[in-house]
Amino acid sequence: MQNINQIIGTHDIVFITLDTLRYDIATELISQNRTPNLAKVLPNGWEKRHSPGNFTYASHQAFFAGFLPTPVTPGIHPRLFALKFAGSTTTTEKTCVLEGENIVKGLARKGYHTVCIGGVGFFNKQNPLSNVIPSMFAESYWNRELGVTDPKSTENQILLAEKILNKTPQNQRLFLFINISALHQPNFFYLEGAKTDTLETHAAALEYIDRQLGKLWNALQKRASTFCILTSDHGTTYGEDGYTGHRISHPVVWTVPYGEFVLETRETCSQVTPGNA
Repeated sequence: MQNINQIIGTHDIVFITLDTLRYDIATELISQNRTPNLAKVLPNGWEKRHSPGNFTYASHQAFFAGFLPTPVTPGIHPRLFALKFAGSTTTTEKTCVLEGENIVKGLARKGYHTVCIGGVGFFNKQNPLSNVIPSMFAESYWNRELGVTDPKSTENQILLAEKILNKTPQNQRLFLFINISALHQPNFFYLEGAKTDTLETHAAALEYIDRQLGKLWNALQKRASTFCILTSDHGTTYGEDGYTGHRISHPVVWTVPYGEFVLETRETCSQVTPGNA
């Protein structure tokens, strides 16, 4: 486990949720060299974990309370981040224990400027419910070009991320969260000729996302050494056992890919330091 306390204050932190990404598709594509920009930062591949929720809102509320996806192996697994509460068995000396009602506010108290780039509907700020998570951050962004109906959503999200990275002073540590929306339905438009969402269009959406990620890695390395967390919040079903969608307790929904790594600045060292993925 990464000792995150050695990271806090010296590194930027970027937390990316690949909304709705299935573990089986993520591992299949990385093994087939179809996601080279993800392979670059995950040299050991994806780690198999269990999500704390089976749909976006539940998962992200857990994430920002300090409960990231849990390794699938039995046992007590220490956490990267935690909020102070009595009786936690997963808080160790390597855990960053934060003050506040969520880890976003806790990192702000550690001097981080906090920014959210929204994606799916729970981040669109169009009603009280979809303001809950964005309101945790000092800055939050959402428009239709970042959402699920725009086939160029990931490009638009990364372009916005680059602008945020460029405008933030070098001496200001940054916590940047991005909810990538392209995998969430509808995703049929990422596969030529497709009319409905399928596992094949799900895979095509991940390939599209991967083509954009190289620009983000480059932008991060220009600014500061960065600790990165990549995960899905939940998977989704495409007819397995008669189910379609998520918010159900099915293995392909609960099982998610996870990775963490450090991107060093080009001035320091342009290599990737793997975490526990």
